[in-house]
Amino acid sequence: MATIYSNAPRHPEKAHRTATDILPRPSWIRVRAAGADVREATQEVVRAYGLSTVCEEAGCPNLAECWSKRHATFLVMGDICTRGCGFCNVRTGVPAALDGTEPERVAAAVRDLKLTHAVITSVDRDDLPDGGALHIASVVRAVRAASPVATIEVLTPDFLKKPGALEIVVDACPDVFNHNIETVPRFYPSIRPGARYFHSIRLLQAVKERSPHMVTKSGLMVGFGETRDEMIQVMDDLRTADVDFLTIGQYLQPTPQHAAVVEYVRPEMFEAYASLARGKGFAMVSASPLTRSSHHAGEDFERLRAARSGARASVIDS
Repeated sequence: MATIYSNAPRHPEKAHRTATDILPRPSWIRVRAAGADVREATQEVVRAYGLSTVCEEAGCPNLAECWSKRHATFLVMGDICTRGCGFCNVRTGVPAALDGTEPERVAAAVRDLKLTHAVITSVDRDDLPDGGALHIASVVRAVRAASPVATIEVLTPDFLKKPGALEIVVDACPDVFNHNIETVPRFYPSIRPGARYFHSIRLLQAVKERSPHMVTKSGLMVGFGETRDEMIQVMDDLRTADVDFLTIGQYLQPTPQHAAVVEYVRPEMFEAYASLARGKGFAMVSASPLTRSSHHAGEDFERLRAARSGARASVIDS
């Protein structure tokens, strides 16, 4: 169940950081208005089953659009993360014990929302021996049982120092395995201080080694001050790991204590990054200021699957 708080600070690890002014958003970053009725219906389902969503906890700018289409990305294992990443708005602290009823509640929500593509993500749970892998696998299996036609995407933690965890999740057979690389290696000490860049690359590579046909996906944020050459190097590293699908979106600073936005990357640069990524062999690329990992995830997966089917048919015909 979602946790109820007193007056505990949301980000205690950021409380003593020097505040930075949040740059005003440019004209090309505008959130779409969406129908309130369907959005409220989505919220009712989420609340009825006592679930958390990353849409709300991370302050996603696309919440209104996605919820108006009855799409919600479920945040499992509680809504308190054991890490304190510089970009993230999810609450940091000591999480509660896992709730064994959560897999069935997520499955019921997916069924009631009639989702054709369910996206399941989680907080980091460094406090658990397996990083929460068994719980994530249980959610995947429960959703599969309740909605057998739905495709399932997981967006996982890095399972750092959790041997065997990755295999548990892969063996639950999600259709898409997503793990976000988030930023270029230079910014890991400040943006992802609890993570290791090459561990994340290796994690994605290990998914393909265990399940060669599973779609793998990763996401990058821009706006921290990264260079074009650094972005190209990350693309190359991800392709070395045989990652299929890349998302690139603009970082938006949640509070003055979070990492500062150095620049708002212009739309034409996103188009250039998308072109570069496609040229490097990614089967699917989504790049725009408001792109997020789960934004249009179902539609993008269907396009990727159709492209794969077409490629296989061409091979057979030849």
